[in-house]
Amino acid sequence: MGKLKEIRRPVEEEMKEFQKRFKASVHSDVSLLNIITSYTLRQKGKQVRPLFVFLTAKMLGNITESTYTAASLIELLHTATLIHDDVVDESYERRSMFSINALWKSKTSVLLGDYFLSRGLLLAVENNDHDLLSIVSDSMKEMVEGELLQLQKTRSLNITIDDYYEVIRKKTATLIASCTSGAAKSSGVSREVIDHMHELGTNIGIAFQIKDDLFDYQERGVIGKPTGNDLREKKFTLPLIYSLDNSDKKEKKNIIRLISNGSMDNKKIDHIVKFVKSKGGLEYAKEKMLEYKKNADNILHEYPESDARQSLLDLLQFTIDRSK
Repeated sequence: MGKLKEIRRPVEEEMKEFQKRFKASVHSDVSLLNIITSYTLRQKGKQVRPLFVFLTAKMLGNITESTYTAASLIELLHTATLIHDDVVDESYERRSMFSINALWKSKTSVLLGDYFLSRGLLLAVENNDHDLLSIVSDSMKEMVEGELLQLQKTRSLNITIDDYYEVIRKKTATLIASCTSGAAKSSGVSREVIDHMHELGTNIGIAFQIKDDLFDYQERGVIGKPTGNDLREKKFTLPLIYSLDNSDKKEKKNIIRLISNGSMDNKKIDHIVKFVKSKGGLEYAKEKMLEYKKNADNILHEYPESDARQSLLDLLQFTIDRSK
């Protein structure tokens, strides 16, 4: 967190004010809801998305009331999706704490996620930020489409590299893009700059997701074994897709059969990880991650030098250097 603290410095006061406003935005007259939201806020994580909003707006020269709305709206959406994801994935832990559905069951979790979504929508309407609402609503639509596209491809065990990029653009990159383009909109800049910031966020989001994909193959923990979480869920990510594309028919058929037949035990995971490493899948994915990171770097360098721009460059580096 030390690096993030330094990155936050240009918008330290704005982030503190945001946290106060965000907490107030989810307050309810229903005591149970307040208990659960209070617990949820304790799991707030790094708050990277609001940080992207404030740093982008500051780089463009103008943090406004609309910027606070954008940051809150996006964080409410992001929190809602995490809560719903835990229900869908039947996950009972988040950030080393019990998930909401582990403590209050799935029905309450779904309702809490719905509450966060509705609060975000109302926040935008109450502040007449209809353009922001349009940007974030489009992200919501894309995220759902991305999840369903991934589900469709996972079931068929047939996903191309183009399919993969379409999935992660919709699932992950679209929300980062709404941070940067929403921040631009809140700053009152031109349509051209808003679109430019959307392109920035898309490149950051794709690099971010490829980094996540690489974690599946990273040796972690005391036993030094890869997690294999994506493989256990039969998700085809960039290292695996590239490796299959660069295999002969027999190899490809054997790996796909291994993934499709029954549960993925550690022996299967180890075999697939070795296969991906032997085909250069990890090196290829890292190379692509750095390409998207460079694209984002180049966009940022088109804007005047400032503390906020430097923090955005550092935050971009942080997203690909992070260990979790």
